[in-house]
Amino acid sequence: MIAPVDGTPTVESHALNQKQFVTFWVNEQLMGIPVGIVQEVLNPQTIASVPLAPREIAGLLNLRGQIVTAINLRRRLGLPDYSQSEGSMNVVLRYRGESFSLLVDSVGDVLDIAEMPIEAPPRTISSTWKAYTEGVIRLEKNLLLLLNVTAILAIGGPLKSEHPPMESRP
Repeated sequence: MIAPVDGTPTVESHALNQKQFVTFWVNEQLMGIPVGIVQEVLNPQTIASVPLAPREIAGLLNLRGQIVTAINLRRRLGLPDYSQSEGSMNVVLRYRGESFSLLVDSVGDVLDIAEMPIEAPPRTISSTWKAYTEGVIRLEKNLLLLLNVTAILAIGGPLKSEHPPMESRP
């Protein structure tokens, strides 16, 4: 079970503040995206490469007849690529009417962050990672980076944001 650093919940607990995130690991860093946009999680899949696609695009996968763009999150974050022996899990999400798969190292849990304070990304993270991070939550043993899905998916240009970024909560 993942818990806040001090093990006690914070004051906020209004029903509208209920937020759940699917967590996953990339290069030993815990990250999360809103559970509401996650369609499913898949084991490593066959991915067809796309000639002349940006480097971050791993290719396309066929999900029961639906074509899904696979994004290599390691490449997107400027990290070393997966080795041939490593597989990558697929976090399939539905965002603005399109399906995408984020290739991640492994998948964690669904975490309810409603009572956990969200902080601004620390100054110590790289500018690349900061551009893709909406906030962070200090957990007992890890720092959870809450990803800005709009920024992650804006390959080749920005996507128009439907929702403002999350604000830091006390």
